[in-house]
Amino acid sequence: MASYKDTLLEFPCEFPLKIMGKADDSLAQVVLDIVTVHAPDFDGATMEMRASSGGNYLSLTCTVIATSKPQLDALYTDLSGHPLIKVVL
Repeated sequence: MASYKDTLLEFPCEFPLKIMGKADDSLAQVVLDIVTVHAPDFDGATMEMRASSGGNYLSLTCTVIATSKPQLDALYTDLSGHPLIKVVL
């Protein structure tokens, strides 16, 4: 069990991820592929997508069932490491 200072989250829990990246036709699929590696039960149909006002960027929200801090850390690392993805919150 994680100690108090490791995380304030209690697992499992719903955890929304905000992913922002370049407006590209493949961005949603890239995000879906990465997220489902770490959260295989994620339903891509629940992904929310919004374009920036200028149309240059996309914001995607994926709410996963998080099972551990290492799972979330790996998810952030893989998402942040992709060249199309600029920010993960």
